[in-house]
Amino acid sequence: MAYGRAMRIWRALREHADAAFAVGLLVALETELWLASYAEHRPLLAIAAVVAALPLVWRGRFPLTAVLVVWVGLVLMKEISPGFDEHSTIFIVVGVFSLYSLGANARGIQAWIGAAFVLAVTVQFIGDDGDRFMWGDIVFGAFIMGGPWFAGVMMRFRRDREQRLEREKAQAEAAIVDERQRIARELHDVIAHAIAVVVVQARGGRRMLDHDLADSRLAFDAIERTGEQALGEMRRLLGLLRESDDELARAPLPSLARIPELADQLRAAGLEVEVDIEGDPVELPPGVDLSAYRIVQEALTNSLKHAGPAHARVRIRYGADAVELEILDDGRGPGRGHGTGNGLVGLRERAAIVGGALDAGPRDEGGFAVRAALPYDSER
Repeated sequence: MAYGRAMRIWRALREHADAAFAVGLLVALETELWLASYAEHRPLLAIAAVVAALPLVWRGRFPLTAVLVVWVGLVLMKEISPGFDEHSTIFIVVGVFSLYSLGANARGIQAWIGAAFVLAVTVQFIGDDGDRFMWGDIVFGAFIMGGPWFAGVMMRFRRDREQRLEREKAQAEAAIVDERQRIARELHDVIAHAIAVVVVQARGGRRMLDHDLADSRLAFDAIERTGEQALGEMRRLLGLLRESDDELARAPLPSLARIPELADQLRAAGLEVEVDIEGDPVELPPGVDLSAYRIVQEALTNSLKHAGPAHARVRIRYGADAVELEILDDGRGPGRGHGTGNGLVGLRERAAIVGGALDAGPRDEGGFAVRAALPYDSER
């Protein structure tokens, strides 16, 4: 129990380190001035000590203001009790630490004003020592007054660099997660489509194997082509994960230009597909083009798997700033749109990634509909 209480106190001190350190300096300074024989006018000196140390609590939020107030308090202490600054160790610690805090926390215009303040304090320190001027005084004054400030500036640069590296690390980790999700979507679409076509063709080929060898051979040919295409796309995706496999990584991405080829493949699998293109095809950004192809592919694959004997229609309309997709089927398959797989979720994710929207659901007249609008920059 004592250990737990100690840990809570330690965490509280870490969370309020600025305030704790400033209060500690204030307590030390007050203790010194009340006990020291060289301190004069102690009540006034104690009030000035509060002005000199307490503002350090806010040195992180208001670095320039806090340090200026601290130095006002230090000057007041020196005027109230001449010679106290020469004998007091805590007095010197407060002054040095305030300059360090100024360098470590001030930014922008405050940093430049702080640099001018440190220069003025250094000049005052050199001229106020009472001895004959020597060139070594400049080096000594710069070290005593400018040294803590410069150390704070270096600490700020280091802290900023560490924070920048942390941000870059977080961004890199987020990019890795996004890339993994993208590859997962790609693999899902490729594998789901290929397996659906292979299963349908295998069933048909098996039924016709005993009495129609020609049709069975066509079914097995379709299985072979689908498998080869799926293998090629999977090799391309895996090539993205291999820095040395440049040829596969640079392989052309699927695009809307390959929709007729996709339709032929599904017709061979038993799904009647009609493709309508409205408007003049334009060159889409790669991300939009790939997402559009995958949406059509996944929607048609779902029709092949769930709609039963059906007819599907794909309408692609190129607008001024968006490409619109509509995939309809007239199937009667049970449970349409209510599966637990990633199909419809993946479709909506693909549309959202490129800033688009997708709607999917049963049609009133029967069948299923998938509609999507994917924006793109027409001035690209």
